[in-house]
Amino acid sequence: MIKLTRKNTLKMMGALVGTLLLTACGSSGETSDSKEQKNIELAYVEWDTEIASTHVIGQVLKDEGYKVKLTGLDNSIMWEAVANDKADGMVAGWLPTSHKSQYEKNKEDLVDLGVNLEGGHSGLVVPKYMKADSIEDLSDEANKKITGIEPGAGIMTLTQNAIDTYENLGDWKLKSSSSGAMTVALSQAIKKKEDIVITGWSPHWIFIKYDLKYLKDPKKIYGSEEQIHTFVSKKLKDKSQGAYDILDKFAWSTEDMESVMLDISEGTSPEDAAKKWVDANKNKVAEWTK
Repeated sequence: MIKLTRKNTLKMMGALVGTLLLTACGSSGETSDSKEQKNIELAYVEWDTEIASTHVIGQVLKDEGYKVKLTGLDNSIMWEAVANDKADGMVAGWLPTSHKSQYEKNKEDLVDLGVNLEGGHSGLVVPKYMKADSIEDLSDEANKKITGIEPGAGIMTLTQNAIDTYENLGDWKLKSSSSGAMTVALSQAIKKKEDIVITGWSPHWIFIKYDLKYLKDPKKIYGSEEQIHTFVSKKLKDKSQGAYDILDKFAWSTEDMESVMLDISEGTSPEDAAKKWVDANKNKVAEWTK
C-alpha cells in the first residue's frame, strides 16, 4: 500500500493533469478530423443516364472512404430533396431546356457546380426505317401515339407542348410509362419493323444498339444542345468539403456514360458496371479525387 504523503499526492495530481491534457488533445484531434462527415446521400431519377452517372460517382466516393446512399426519386422530388437538404447532391440536372421549370423553382436553394457532361440532346426519336424525318412529317404513324416515360419528366412536358404546338399532332396522344418500359416497347417494335415514336434523349445506350434518328424540330420545342449539371445542397460544403470537391470536379464524356449504360442494359448490375468503369478509368477518376 502506498503511503499518501504530500509529495506523493502532488505527483499523483500531476500525473492526472497530464493524462487529462493528453486526453483533451487526443479528443481535439478526433473532433478536428471528424468535421469531415462521411455520410453522403445522392438523389437521382431512375433514367438510364442518371442510373449510370450516379452509380459511378457514388462508387468513386465509396472508394474515397465515404458511406454513400443512392436514392432513386421522381424527377421533381429529386430537385426538391437537394434544395431542402434532404439529399446532399445530384448529377442529373438537364439544362437549359429539359429541367428548366424544376431549376427555376429551386435554384435559390441549390449550389450549381457546373457541367458534368456536354452534348446532351432530347426530342422525338424513331427508327431510321421510318420515312418521317421531321415532327411535321408525322401523320398517322404508330397509331398516333408517342411512347413516353415517367409523368413529370421534363421531356414529357416538352412533348405535350409539341403536341399542342404542331398542328399535325393535334389528335396524337402521349402515353406515360417508364424509361424501362419505353425501351422494351422500342425493342419490340424494331424486331417487328413496326412504327414507333418515343421520347428520346442522348447519351443513351439505345443509340448504340439500334439505328435511330431524332425527328427535326423546326419549332424548337426541345431546344438545342443540352448540358447535364451537378447540383448540391447549400450545406454540403460545410458538412463535407472532400465530397463537395469530388462532385465539383466530376465530368465525363458521352462515350463514358454510354459504355456504362450499355453494360447495365445487357444485364450487369449498376454497381458492377460502375466498378468496371472506375477500374478502367483510373486516370480520369484521379482528376476528380486529387
